[in-house]
Amino acid sequence: MSEDLGVQVRAELFKRKMSQKELAGLIGISGVYLSDIIRGRKDGPKAQEHIKHIRKILNI
Repeated sequence: MSEDLGVQVRAELFKRKMSQKELAGLIGISGVYLSDIIRGRKDGPKAQEHIKHIRKILNI
């Protein structure tokens, strides 16, 4: 799932001309933490909440 999420997030950010840092700011997390979530390095309950938020913001 993490690879799929990463591809979807990167594609949507590219379409919107938005950076990961900007997305992280919208969610209220650091850019490094967002990167770890997207790459599948973080997958605990808190990360799952952030993934839901990411999907909602980007409509994916």
